[in-house]
Amino acid sequence: MTEQIRRVLVRSLDDISIEHVPAPVPGDDELLVRTTVVGVCGSDTHAAAGHHPFIDLPYRPGHEAVGVVAAAGKAAGDFAPGERVIIEPNLYCGRCPQCRSGRYNICQKLKVFGCQTPGAMTDLFTIPADRVHRVPDGMTDIEAALVEPLATPVHAVAKAGDLTGRTVAVLGAGPIGLLVLAAARHAGAAKIAVTDLLPGKRDRALRLGADAALPADATDLADRAREALGGPADVVFDCVAREQSIAQATDLVAKGGTIIVVGVGAAGSTPVRLDLVQDREIRIEGTLMYTGDDYRTAMALIASGAVDTAEIVTATYPLEDAAKAFAASVDPEQVKVLVTVDGP
Repeated sequence: MTEQIRRVLVRSLDDISIEHVPAPVPGDDELLVRTTVVGVCGSDTHAAAGHHPFIDLPYRPGHEAVGVVAAAGKAAGDFAPGERVIIEPNLYCGRCPQCRSGRYNICQKLKVFGCQTPGAMTDLFTIPADRVHRVPDGMTDIEAALVEPLATPVHAVAKAGDLTGRTVAVLGAGPIGLLVLAAARHAGAAKIAVTDLLPGKRDRALRLGADAALPADATDLADRAREALGGPADVVFDCVAREQSIAQATDLVAKGGTIIVVGVGAAGSTPVRLDLVQDREIRIEGTLMYTGDDYRTAMALIASGAVDTAEIVTATYPLEDAAKAFAASVDPEQVKVLVTVDGP
């Protein structure tokens, strides 16, 4: 009889269930991985709410995943059962100009494991062997589960250029914003101001090393940010990606400065003051996911202690309580919620 496994199915925020399906069999170039920890991303909750522009419902989540190799296809390299691995979920074609230039994170045919394909919020899954990284010795599974979320900020910070001695504003103190804070500090930013609506998240940003944490709805936000930074921000990371935040970013950034859009905006238009963008020579750049180099940098940062795991991971739930994990992730006081998988 074929082994049955559990897999999370998301139809909406109010309809998240466990389905039972046959265990997958790895192809020649694939690994069969038993999930140990998987994160609930902001993209997951946006998708469940029907707001994500690139994830259709229903879907089977799990792209922030850590697991143990259970079996390997005959062409899957030298991975052995029992090895711990982290998933790098961007599934790319390898043939388009972007892929050939090394920028496979923006592949013309990009799919994301756990977003456009069934993911790792399950007991067992298969994935191409070239889409995993070995977990470094000494790194816990909980720490390893933060590699994927941290790789996005690492990539975003790299897009901003050399931050040594520069001033930075981070809009939004959710998990991505707090990890941008860590990555920007590691990259040499001189002063960093973080904004958020919630006092608890502002306090957390201060504990994680922000020089200032300001109310995102303050009418004098620009003045307070300039006071904290000693002038306009050289770089603003918009981790909210809404009409209000992009307007704030335009106000906060210095002439000739850079705005990096890290958050996933809702489908439709978000007005931007193009007159100010033109007049002040402001560079606005989007950033998507990461490449293997960003993963390796993220692993090194976590291994060095640059990320306070206890401040970032605020709740864990077993797989059978995935619906509760999604509900917790919608709670604005939470940061990173994880689902742990102990086997069927």
